[in-house]
Amino acid sequence: MNGADLLVDAFGRIRQEVHAAVEGLTADELAWRADADANSVAWLVWHLTRVQDDHVADVAGRAQAWADGGWADRFGLPLPLGDTGFGHRTADVAAVRVDSPDLLTGYHDAVHERTTDYVSALTDSDLDRVVDTSWDPPVTLGVRLISVFDDDAQHAGQALLLRGLLLRRRG
Repeated sequence: MNGADLLVDAFGRIRQEVHAAVEGLTADELAWRADADANSVAWLVWHLTRVQDDHVADVAGRAQAWADGGWADRFGLPLPLGDTGFGHRTADVAAVRVDSPDLLTGYHDAVHERTTDYVSALTDSDLDRVVDTSWDPPVTLGVRLISVFDDDAQHAGQALLLRGLLLRRRG
């Protein structure tokens, strides 16, 4: 197994968790927040997918699925086109509403396909390429991709926790 194989497997696990987090939830359940300042399942899945779309498209030198694939239009959110959710306040989180889990999984699957197409072609030496010199030390491609995976894994776990709370509320 090489680095590309590990990355494909890692991002595949995120995809599985995203599907598990939203499957069978209603629009109201997807938008439910544990308190007024908490994130919702919809926001968490949208955000983790936006971050993956944004960051992987950047290092791949490709367009994002959000705009290029028409997902921004399908979601119709009252947010700027380039918004990934970073720094969102409570009203921004509340604005991320969807009618069904299918919109979230459809967007995530489109991003996942772009991500795996890109990472599956990487060589181990590609992972040492510096992609961001604004940090000290500079960020390599491998570090950036692991950072995206880590962020996605944390948010997917949060979405699964909220799903569990929602299912307990259902009874």
